[in-house]
Amino acid sequence: MSILVVTGTNTEVGKTVVTAALAAAALARGRSVAVLKPAQTGVAEGEPGDVAEVARLAGPVTGRELARFPEPLAPNTAARRAGLAPVRPHEVERAARELAADHDLVLVEGAGGLLVRMDDAGATLADVAGLLDAPVLVVAQAGLGTLNIAELTAEALRSRGLTCHGLVIGSWPDSPGLADRCNLADFPKVTGAPLLGALPEGAGALSPADFRAAASGWLAPELAGTWDAARFAADHR
Repeated sequence: MSILVVTGTNTEVGKTVVTAALAAAALARGRSVAVLKPAQTGVAEGEPGDVAEVARLAGPVTGRELARFPEPLAPNTAARRAGLAPVRPHEVERAARELAADHDLVLVEGAGGLLVRMDDAGATLADVAGLLDAPVLVVAQAGLGTLNIAELTAEALRSRGLTCHGLVIGSWPDSPGLADRCNLADFPKVTGAPLLGALPEGAGALSPADFRAAASGWLAPELAGTWDAARFAADHR
């Protein structure tokens, strides 16, 4: 796997911090990593975006942002309101393949969920994954209400012939409730994809040194980590 597409069940689920953990774990294994953000929204010119945050937490990655739109909206809506051209799937494909030629791993971090529109033609991150023939990692919330969105995301991937590489919980609470704990077993059942990690609540607030030291322990071996889903579930019964 040289290219991995990272999406979420929604906004604010921890995609960027998970992307940083993926990068940190790969870097710890001696792999070269690039992070590609097709469309950064809600950040003004000159302000640090998601790519900068990944680099801050994970370490020396190659970062590339294809477009930036100031309002915190879906990429297509934000581009239209800013009077700017949207990002097209073939542009993302070209950039990802260029980065893959010189890096062991390219992480393509989408905006929002899988089917958030990129342009007026209705293109989405799913179209990007299809062009790249790349697996998709889904970042999900931990608690009540997330199973439906996770299942819909997995169903959308399957209907397009795309591979759901697995799910990662973007923010596992310090004091998990009943729904959080039950979802550990239910995520794989409803999505047909493995649970491949869980980042602790507040992981993004750690110092870069502490974040890098801990990242591999939050991710399963399939993501260059040491996290064990069965052990984690047993610890949170």
